[in-house]
Amino acid sequence: MKQLFKPLPHLSPVWSLLVRFLMLPNFLLTRAEGLEHLPATKDPFIFAFNHNNSAEALMVPIFFIYHLGGHTISFVIDWMYGRLPVLGSIMDMIEPVYVYTKRSPIRWIESSRPVRTAENTAQRCCRKIAAGRSIGIFPEGKRNRNPDTLSRARSGIGHIALESGVEVIPVGIDFPLRREKGRIPVFGRTIIRIGNPMDFSGYSEEYRSLTGKGCEEAQQRNRLAMKVTHTVMSRLSDLSGKGYRPVEEFAATAHHQPQTREKLCQL
Repeated sequence: MKQLFKPLPHLSPVWSLLVRFLMLPNFLLTRAEGLEHLPATKDPFIFAFNHNNSAEALMVPIFFIYHLGGHTISFVIDWMYGRLPVLGSIMDMIEPVYVYTKRSPIRWIESSRPVRTAENTAQRCCRKIAAGRSIGIFPEGKRNRNPDTLSRARSGIGHIALESGVEVIPVGIDFPLRREKGRIPVFGRTIIRIGNPMDFSGYSEEYRSLTGKGCEEAQQRNRLAMKVTHTVMSRLSDLSGKGYRPVEEFAATAHHQPQTREKLCQL
């Protein structure tokens, strides 16, 4: 009962009540490890999570809002969540960074798909960080119900970390059922493991120095971003209990796939 009434000084009384109510499933189903690694300051961070099921889209943000005393994290999420009744209003609370690439299977939601902004997702995340907000991102890019292996990550988190210069806090999401039955539950007991912050400031200086518009510098920035991304994913592998293919295997796979010069130059 004492845990339910943890102070939430950064929320209004109404929002505090709502967060406590939404935390009830976490109190019943979630075991946390590494809470001492959560930041005690208001400085922005990048929180990186592996992604398993739809329930995480609500349970994980609420979990961190609660344990950060009401500080919110702007999660990178699919735009259609913001169009759902009730859930959309709750999502607005975390000021998310919406991604507009996926189509909604629900016709009336798809018909309201917003026009994409001129900025890409990484740029919008960096703008949030510059304004003092922390970012939450699932580098796998989509739900991965494989109980044994993480999906190959996209390079976005690497670009965001290097451009912003802030530390990455890795968070592994695991399930007892994954170990016992070899499957990811739709909803069930959850283990959240929070790792030590990861500092990429050394790489960030090199990344920012590549200011030219040419293809060669763009490729160098991409290589640095992927290096950081794979380092984060390796740590998520340790925390989530899922395996992750070595960087060399990805590189070998990519080597056999034809890519145009324009593709290689994209960030």
